[in-house]
Amino acid sequence: MAPPTTPPPPTNGLKASILDDPGLFGRQWAATYDRPGNPDPEPAADFLAGLAGGGPALELAIGSGRVALPLASRGVAVEGIEAAPEMVALLRDKPGGEAIPVVVGDMADVPVPGPYPLVYLVFNTLFNLTGAGRQEDCFRNAARVLAPGGAFVIEAFVPDPAVFDREEQQVQVWSVTEESASIRLHRYDRETQTFVRQTITFRDGGVELKPFGMHYRWPEQIDELAAAAGLTLEARWENWRRDPFGPESRDHISVYRRP
Repeated sequence: MAPPTTPPPPTNGLKASILDDPGLFGRQWAATYDRPGNPDPEPAADFLAGLAGGGPALELAIGSGRVALPLASRGVAVEGIEAAPEMVALLRDKPGGEAIPVVVGDMADVPVPGPYPLVYLVFNTLFNLTGAGRQEDCFRNAARVLAPGGAFVIEAFVPDPAVFDREEQQVQVWSVTEESASIRLHRYDRETQTFVRQTITFRDGGVELKPFGMHYRWPEQIDELAAAAGLTLEARWENWRRDPFGPESRDHISVYRRP
């Protein structure tokens, strides 16, 4: 069951000087980001193309272009915002990547003028904004650059406290090779709806830490962010194929409209 109100700002458990850096994830994981096992982008591209109209569409945290490139292949003009130049370099190395305009900056600031008929943010990345008020900033600024009647699309998981309990009580073996071994640990703060994940890699001669944090929200709480920014929930689906969203859904695709 979703909490009835928005949680207090995440002041415990998340170290602002590290985890609030918008480029942290990209710098740490660009070298291995385009690995097998990432979600198939084709259903997302089909869904988004139906909302983009004549374009252009704006992707927040465009990353290596996993969704942007197949969306562009459907004839939609796509632009992006990405905080990590390392991720932009991955995009540029792919066919069609040089043609997509990308602003290097914080997605919460949405540092572009617009207007756009479609702005979208996929793969739980809204929750990467851990600083107090930054998710609110993201919604407000996305609404600012939307054209009248434009859509802001969010893909996110539905929090499951049972999963949190399992993750927090075990050490996850991430990888083991002849040269290194990596483990992953989680710590959850239920009151502030935040978690810190630490991926620790042991190598001959040193230890590498890759911290990561999230400020997760239930769908109803995301609706509150949208409403405060002047956006209205138009539809919510379980996945990009438009399967109905229900009590057992573990993910959601939410479409918000600017009046």
